[in-house]
Amino acid sequence: MRRPDDFHLHLRQGPAMHEWARASSLHFARALVMPNTIPPIDRPERLLAYKAEIEIAAGPRFSPLMAFKIMPGMDAVTVEALKKAGCFAGKYYPAGATTNSQDGITGPGAVREALLAMETFGLPLSIHAELPEAFVLEREAAFLPMIEKLCGDYPRLKIVVEHLSCASTVEFLRSLPERVGATVTVHHLLFCLDDLMGEGLNPHMFCKPVVKTPKDRQALADAVLSGDPRIFFGSDSAPHPREKKEGPFIAGGPYAPGGVFSAPVALPLLAEFFDRAGRLSRLEDFTATFGARFYGIGLNEGRVRLVKRAFRAPAEIAGAIVLRGGEELAFSVETGGDR
Repeated sequence: MRRPDDFHLHLRQGPAMHEWARASSLHFARALVMPNTIPPIDRPERLLAYKAEIEIAAGPRFSPLMAFKIMPGMDAVTVEALKKAGCFAGKYYPAGATTNSQDGITGPGAVREALLAMETFGLPLSIHAELPEAFVLEREAAFLPMIEKLCGDYPRLKIVVEHLSCASTVEFLRSLPERVGATVTVHHLLFCLDDLMGEGLNPHMFCKPVVKTPKDRQALADAVLSGDPRIFFGSDSAPHPREKKEGPFIAGGPYAPGGVFSAPVALPLLAEFFDRAGRLSRLEDFTATFGARFYGIGLNEGRVRLVKRAFRAPAEIAGAIVLRGGEELAFSVETGGDR
């Protein structure tokens, strides 16, 4: 199949980032890299420096597509400068919604100039679609009116609703114009609350938005298998060091932060999912065609081969526990130097 893209990836910072970037580059040709670092990727010089670091770590067969973090009060001059620096999209983080988002957006009015500039310059808007003050299982659904408002206020803005997690959002997406797309992760597609806490709490399955009910998981599966070209793959792979995920509770401090490290096993797990459903032929569209076409970029030239042969997932990489790490998966991936 065509070498896939990952349209939602966290690579973090520091020495471990180099190994996490290499883990993504083994299977994926490109990835949209999230900007919620410290300091945030909100200036051209930060974007260029982070991109250069990723390129060195991942090697020439991997192209990072850089997002910038939309900050309250950001002006059109800054957005234009980021566009000229090669940014690919702007990311909307509601204040307090996820990792390093305390400085995020309290409402669309706080970033109106930036959104107007993005519309003018043709930059897509990527949204972490959760309302932080809502009940944790209802945060995504509670944010849907905000998406509807953004669609109405910015009629030329291309929007991506990230990491769909519930049936109501899948249904809502059908009512929106074709310029609104969405990503789906491996963990929301395959797992639910039982996996997170049914037999005991698994901090390595905790993410934001949280995995939800079997009904929600089935709605996501149906949407992905339907071949809807507006729904495509974004892993939201988000490694955290094991000691943070499993560390002691500290009042007022981070505790088991949200994030599932799925990049090293995403493609084999997706192959299992599509094969089980008798739709393996649709895997390439979901991972390598629909997202590129939605964003308006060319398709990858390289190839990978999926082989139905047992593959043991690495348990951890650079201190971060891998999703289903140490388990035997049904598919192996052969890259073969871009077949």
